[in-house]
Amino acid sequence: MDNRNFIAKRAAAYFKPGDVVNLGIGIPSLCGSYAAEGVLFQSENGFIGIGATVNEGLMMNERFVNAGGVNFIPVPGASAFDVAMSFGVIRSGRLAATVLGGLQVSANGDLANWASPGRAFGMGGAMDLCNGARKVIVAMDLVAKNGAPKVVNQCTMPLTAIHCVDHIVTDRCVINVTPEGLVLAEIRKGHTVKEIQAAVEPKLLVAPDLIVMEED
Repeated sequence: MDNRNFIAKRAAAYFKPGDVVNLGIGIPSLCGSYAAEGVLFQSENGFIGIGATVNEGLMMNERFVNAGGVNFIPVPGASAFDVAMSFGVIRSGRLAATVLGGLQVSANGDLANWASPGRAFGMGGAMDLCNGARKVIVAMDLVAKNGAPKVVNQCTMPLTAIHCVDHIVTDRCVINVTPEGLVLAEIRKGHTVKEIQAAVEPKLLVAPDLIVMEED
């Protein structure tokens, strides 16, 4: 399994039937392929019940577009509403979780995911999602393309929200953000604790019941 789908599958394991979950663009958008039956996906532009994406054919309807601008097929029971109501859902704590990409996550759970030097994507609804969802899961590679740490002592890129991240799911491990510090909870088969520690800035606590993540 490639790294992107490996990350998405592990992140989706946090969902349970009946959850309403928001997925960000990129790796998070792949989580829908691995979610348990009965999980409903929400989009900031006003949908609950987002199903499979579609690019052409009879099932394509230009009115059904997710927050990333991609057409989708609604699942049975899906609902559509205006953006004001959508953010009411987000801000009122009705989302069980959100899965977002990340550029940096700090030792105390701050997230930076919308702008890097010389490049800004626009924050979108991420600020509201980080403060409104009951669980914030960051799905990203452990290190940047140039090898720089993405799990850092303090974010140097513009912040999306502070003290918001619960779990960091990466291509090599799962790190939980706790009041005691960052806890290495799971490690992908073929990697070592020493290697993971060398790839991040903060000192990691190693869970006594550290799980080895198998390839499926």
